[in-house]
Amino acid sequence: MLVLASKSPRRRELLSLITPDFEIKTADADETLPEGISPDKAVEYLSKIKAEPFKNDDDIVIGADTVVAVDGKILGKPADRADAFSMLKALSGREHSVFTGVTVIKGSKAETFSVETKVKFYPLTDEEIESYLDTGEPFDKAGGYGIQGKGALLVESICGDYFNVVGLPVSRLSRALKEF
Repeated sequence: MLVLASKSPRRRELLSLITPDFEIKTADADETLPEGISPDKAVEYLSKIKAEPFKNDDDIVIGADTVVAVDGKILGKPADRADAFSMLKALSGREHSVFTGVTVIKGSKAETFSVETKVKFYPLTDEEIESYLDTGEPFDKAGGYGIQGKGALLVESICGDYFNVVGLPVSRLSRALKEF
């Protein structure tokens, strides 16, 4: 059986592009990052933490985590409206990176990787940011925006895997799963 160790409805939807046959399992995990860890290594670390509680010899388990990073600083999910505003202001008119880390594990076999996608925002006015915050969309998403929703209106360009920005690098994961 294929197991997705994630609460994310977006990851569930994206994994269904690869196969409709999987189940969801989640566990609470301490997601405290080691001091000074780079964004790509952070998502790899977190993807392992999410997958390992379900590791066994019969199931292929997938764990994933996504972060937005600008100037090497990780932007997680905003704590509140002010935090979301601050994140979007920091991304305004600039390019940032979205990293998704994935761990695929079955018994003693494991593969962990991360994928980076570059996203550039249009310059945003305070009014545009406030209007986007009013949609309620930013509050459960890394970096305070969802590219698959109204956040798409903020994006000037993207270089890399679109699905990675949504939360799961589908093509890269599909290739990794063939090894299992």
